Amino acid sequence: MPKVIPVSILALGLFTVTFAVNLQAPLYEAYAAESNVGATAVTVAFAAYVGGLMPTLLLLGGLSDRIGRRIPIALALILGALATALLVQIPSWISLVIARFMLGIGTGLATTAGSAYMTEILGADRARNAALIVTSATSLGFGGGALATGISLGLQGHTLLPASYIALFVAVPVLAMIALTLPRIDKPRPVSLLRFPVFSAGTWVFGAAMALAWSTTGMTIAVVPLELAENNLGGWTGLVIFLAIFVGFLCQPIARRITNARALALGFILIPLGFLVLLAGVWLKVLAFVLIGSCITSAASYGFTYLASLAEVSLRAPDDRARATAGLFVYAYFGFSLPVIASGALADMLGLLSAMVVFAIAQITVTGIIVLVWNQRPDPSGTAINAG
Repeated sequence: MPKVIPVSILALGLFTVTFAVNLQAPLYEAYAAESNVGATAVTVAFAAYVGGLMPTLLLLGGLSDRIGRRIPIALALILGALATALLVQIPSWISLVIARFMLGIGTGLATTAGSAYMTEILGADRARNAALIVTSATSLGFGGGALATGISLGLQGHTLLPASYIALFVAVPVLAMIALTLPRIDKPRPVSLLRFPVFSAGTWVFGAAMALAWSTTGMTIAVVPLELAENNLGGWTGLVIFLAIFVGFLCQPIARRITNARALALGFILIPLGFLVLLAGVWLKVLAFVLIGSCITSAASYGFTYLASLAEVSLRAPDDRARATAGLFVYAYFGFSLPVIASGALADMLGLLSAMVVFAIAQITVTGIIVLVWNQRPDPSGTAINAG
């Protein structure tokens, strides 16, 4: 079988798993209204995703080393469809919490197995290209789900069964079956089912950068839509979330042509800059600034930082890629959840805008500290993401 076929199927599977993750984001306000809950509850439901994902990364990051790569990917697809079906059958805040938890488990299974599998299909000498395909597929998925639901709601009007949900229900059974027929390139090892992540030496700054970048994305997905809704701009939520991720995909070809360290440094500049522009747009009620700020943070989070970090940990752990990827995502999803929950609690106490201001101050401070420490302990890695 030509490599292009399994690569394409695997990429489509990873896209679909992550497509389901933010599929329900434009309907957060509707689910919250069904249960009469506030901003804190919404951010808790959003972060329940991490509640499912983190144990999967911490305890099952090496699962695919034992049972093979295909089963975890197929299972992740099925979990995404079941989580979405739960929201259709019982639309409420509690259902959203459960669904997000299930989606987290699925993402943890798919990203660790998929990243390792893609490298095995293409060959270890093309690990950087494998990282690019994985980050591209997942970036498009994370952003595409929210956009698809936003477009569906725009065409259908308010509904709790948008066409985007139906598309997922149709695609998942087909993709899950096809995933199980992919060639078994990996060689399962008789390792324990419970295997902790690997944190490769010298990659702490890449993990810290992922935590910082994805905390900004988390704010854009969970908190910014609530503020947009208050300003009668809720219809733009899907586009904002899409831009917060998709522009990063567009920047990945640029990131391939510079070293991992330089890509990371550029990310450190763009992360706070983008959120400040977004914050100015919310403050001044200028939608253009919100969209521009989302684009800038996307370039940092899903463009330079994401690709550089995934490529780096893959290169530094050639014999343990699945667990090393799990270790990187532990950093990323720590940032994706806790700051967002804290901001939701602040929003209920001080207001959404004040919570965003506090987050911006904390973000700039932490960025400065990380860069200062990094400069004092320079990482020798200068390997370009695209060596060719």
